[in-house]
Amino acid sequence: MESYSIENKLWEKNYKNIACIDEVGRGCLYGDVVAAAVILPPYTYIEGVKDSKKISENKRRFFYDIIYKKAIAIGIGRISSRVIDDINIKQATKRAMILAVENLENSRGQKITPDYLLIDAETLHTAYPQESFVRGEDLVHGIAAASIVAKVHRDTLCKEWSLKDGRYALDKNKGYGTKEHREAILKYGPTDNHRFSFLKKILK
Repeated sequence: MESYSIENKLWEKNYKNIACIDEVGRGCLYGDVVAAAVILPPYTYIEGVKDSKKISENKRRFFYDIIYKKAIAIGIGRISSRVIDDINIKQATKRAMILAVENLENSRGQKITPDYLLIDAETLHTAYPQESFVRGEDLVHGIAAASIVAKVHRDTLCKEWSLKDGRYALDKNKGYGTKEHREAILKYGPTDNHRFSFLKKILK
């Protein structure tokens, strides 16, 4: 990603607090879906930031720290497995994204209100003006930054979950349906934090 042309057009229209939003964990068998909203200062470009899936874990952590230092505000939204089972993953993803926007805070813990939303793949029921982009991490610099924040945040949760219960190797598979994870579910059964609506084929 070599430009921020989409954000640039909005900055030129005097939008200052453009919240860029992405999620991680949509396809996992275990744990929360996590969304991040990131507001970067106008005309801020962080060289090397791109879709979190396209960079290494070490680079994600490196850029995560830089994003937190540079951002005007960051917000995180989490929706649990039980809610995912109740309302489906698409609606849970949208709810996590809205929570991320509602939780936007600066480094001093002050609430920050966005004036425009740039969202990966979803349209949100909110009063804020917004645009949605398929593969937004490849098109919008701020969405790529949000993808990194969401990924590092959720990976940290996976490590914490794995420390509490190491049977499912969540620190390695991050809750996704790897062969090892599926075999552990069959051997030990699912936990309360597994998404039962995702396990029907495994447990049939």
